[in-house]
Amino acid sequence: MSGTTQRHRVVIVGAGFGGLFAAKALRHADVDVTLINGTTYHLFQPLLYQVATGILSEGEVAPPIREILRKQRNVDVRLGWVRDVDVEAKTVDVAGPGVSYTVGYDTLIFAAGSSQSYFGNDGFAEDAPGMKSVDDALELRARIFHAFEIADLQTDPADIERWMTFVIVGAGPTGTEMAGQIAELAHRTLPGQYRHIDPHRARVVLVDAVGAVLSTFGDRLSTRALRELHQLGVEVELNTKVVGVDPTGIEVETVRGHERIPAMTKVWAAGVSAPPLARRLAEVTGAGTDRAGRVHVEPDGTVPGHPEIFVVGDLMALPGDDGKQLPGVAQVAIQSGRHAAGQIKRRLAGRPSGQPFHYFDKGSLAVISRFSAVASIGGLRLSGFPAWLIWLVVHLFYLVGFKNRVSAVLHWAVSFLGRGRSERVTTLQQVHARSAMRRYGDPFAAAPDDYAGSRTPVAAGTPRTSR
Repeated sequence: MSGTTQRHRVVIVGAGFGGLFAAKALRHADVDVTLINGTTYHLFQPLLYQVATGILSEGEVAPPIREILRKQRNVDVRLGWVRDVDVEAKTVDVAGPGVSYTVGYDTLIFAAGSSQSYFGNDGFAEDAPGMKSVDDALELRARIFHAFEIADLQTDPADIERWMTFVIVGAGPTGTEMAGQIAELAHRTLPGQYRHIDPHRARVVLVDAVGAVLSTFGDRLSTRALRELHQLGVEVELNTKVVGVDPTGIEVETVRGHERIPAMTKVWAAGVSAPPLARRLAEVTGAGTDRAGRVHVEPDGTVPGHPEIFVVGDLMALPGDDGKQLPGVAQVAIQSGRHAAGQIKRRLAGRPSGQPFHYFDKGSLAVISRFSAVASIGGLRLSGFPAWLIWLVVHLFYLVGFKNRVSAVLHWAVSFLGRGRSERVTTLQQVHARSAMRRYGDPFAAAPDDYAGSRTPVAAGTPRTSR
């Protein structure tokens, strides 16, 4: 990529939908792209719950970035966590595994995605993992399947009930899909496989502080989803606020008063917030943030006063054409990433730029159970099998790589047409690794708040270098 004349340097932070599609949109542009990401893979997050419930493997929803971009000659993929930005020098400071380095840019695209929000109760994360990473999904898979195994060993009915109770916090798409899949595991996949317990008796409890399931889908689809969940045996507790989480249960405030739900397995699917990097970017650029920590941007997606910095996807706070804040969904990230790339190409070609970003809402989909989903597409409202078929086609279309699509179809056939789950292998390492890393530290990772002036942990025996 080097030559006698330095080409325009584009640095992209994050390889989610926004960052990846921005990089791909610059494939034929006269630029050098550096794509920096904290993992080596691109995560197809909408299907992460299927990893957690044993339908798909992590490889099917997380293809390697380098493999996706292997034919794109103007991209340099680097592993690392951006911890600071120097807007004067136009550089980003990156903490890699055992090495710190800086990368210069002419244009910067921030596409770092969102983090799980516990609404100020971060201690809940210890006993109620979120659904934001492959690590989260693998841990939850191990917790879910091990819960049935441990319940099968118990002799006290109260202990059996506690191990066979699953609480999901958050009745949005992720929480609803998780609740439906755990219910199908208990009522369809696992019965007949245990001698001492009846998986049919498992409790699946879906909790949310708001008064509707899938509230963004409208009253009709919300009501249909609620009815489907009840038919699956899911207990839905709405207008219910979580006030405490511990290893053996969850404390809630309901219209009936304070209650405790004994449960060994809890899943947190409520709320998202911008990562600490968004606050740092706002600080160094003077930009404002919203309540979730997202950065306020100009209509074209650039940071006020810094037209060389774009913020896309979940990280940007931008009203749509209807005046409402754009949602943190994959399509917003994809379209805003492509928009940023288009603006860069217009600038380099000497054409007028600064056109506002217009989001085209392609609709929303959520699966309730096999062959049943809800779909809100423009003025069309569908539920049941037709909506499920649309969900199937859309998710196959956006899965990256032909191999991923083929293997996903095979695993869906096993799960939806049969009763099995293709990915039921779990390990104790999956259950305990996250807690161990929190306790002892990960020598290869940067701390979430590790910015300029801090030091990144280095693996023992690994020299620190710069480049």
